[in-house]
Amino acid sequence: MYQLIRKFVFTESHCLEEDNTKTFAELFEKLDANKDGKVDVSELKTGLAAMGFTMGKGEAQKMFVSGDTDKDEGLDFEEFSKYLKEHEKKLRLTFKSLDKNQDGRIDAKEIQQSFKDLGLNLTDRDAEKILHSKLLQSIIYSVLDIGDSLTIPDEFTEEEKTTGIWWKQLVAGGMAGVVSRTGTAPLDRMKVFMQVHSSKSNKISLVDGFKQMIKEGGVASLWRGNGVNVIKIAPETAIKFMAYEQYKKLLAKDGGKIQSHERFMAGSLAGATAQTAIYPMEVMKTRLTLRKTGQYSGMFDCAKKILKKEGVKAFYKGYVPNILGIIPYAGIDLAVYETLKNAWLSRYAKDTANPGVLVLLGCGTISSTCGQLASYPLALVRTRMQAQASMEGSEPVSMSKLVKKIMQKEGFLGLYRGILPNFMKVIPAVSISYVVYEYMRSGLGISK
Repeated sequence: MYQLIRKFVFTESHCLEEDNTKTFAELFEKLDANKDGKVDVSELKTGLAAMGFTMGKGEAQKMFVSGDTDKDEGLDFEEFSKYLKEHEKKLRLTFKSLDKNQDGRIDAKEIQQSFKDLGLNLTDRDAEKILHSKLLQSIIYSVLDIGDSLTIPDEFTEEEKTTGIWWKQLVAGGMAGVVSRTGTAPLDRMKVFMQVHSSKSNKISLVDGFKQMIKEGGVASLWRGNGVNVIKIAPETAIKFMAYEQYKKLLAKDGGKIQSHERFMAGSLAGATAQTAIYPMEVMKTRLTLRKTGQYSGMFDCAKKILKKEGVKAFYKGYVPNILGIIPYAGIDLAVYETLKNAWLSRYAKDTANPGVLVLLGCGTISSTCGQLASYPLALVRTRMQAQASMEGSEPVSMSKLVKKIMQKEGFLGLYRGILPNFMKVIPAVSISYVVYEYMRSGLGISK
């Protein structure tokens, strides 16, 4: 199978556009059985099967949907060539990562070595079985599926769902979030403190802010509000995952592979759904973070007093700017992350399709920072609306009036109060999350 792929994709002159076009034309001609200048699903499946590809259920349809950009039920040569060009590098990198001795062939010894790199030992017999099984074809098809990430998948495969690995992944991710948020809680509290209390006439530096908090409630006060922050991780993650699966089913057309824009929309809707469900906990987290010593005895006391004094509506203050902030943050974060990662792969990747931990951390940090820059003003407005009742002399105002008030009194930079501690927690938060996640994966028996 690999020799077939090499013949049509990994030519010696693969860097030359003219030779690529000629190679693609030969393959297109073989697939276009009725010679009408287009390849339909049936021709794609039959042609690939004749050349040695045993395709799984729905695989031909997925490949077809990915390439048929004009949705005319047929791949013309331009669409066909574009699809192959987009995935040639991914396929070539995958082949190279398995072809240890770079002789253009994959043998059983190289299969053994690849699995050994993952911490798994295979016998000669098992390696031979895998070499001649459908596993390698599955690897190729997973790389060919448009929109898939080579390193950090944002959804679970059917195999992961049926084997139960998905819940272990969620537990590992949830624990990583708990430890990460607890470790950076003082910076998070400082961010909220500065968002609400800092102004042009009352500038609060990081050092002064920490001194004030410690003087008022001791060192332990730096973690106020973290309890709710940790508790809400489990329901938020579960709701987001379940909602994401449902939205994917609704948005995917004709049961085909979900496209990049549809995945983004499903993710945004899932995030909004989860936020709506756990938003009262967000409000309590803000109130507990800003509380003075003795104001609330705990989470339930806080909820009881808010309900009694302000009613149910108080639990949804700041909801509108919070939901509006999801779209620019998620969109920019995803777009920048994918752009940076793919740019690095295109320029520096030679023998592997995995950029490595440091590159991914760098891409994630930069993309998260860009997303926060775009959505931070909405986050600040949300926090101030949530904290209105706890601010002395403050009167309830709408989102638009609050933005206008901030701009008039503090200028444009007033919308970015507290962003420094927010940025400071990005790198440690991501680093802690990654380390804990990997340890949890190992502890739960999830192979890499």
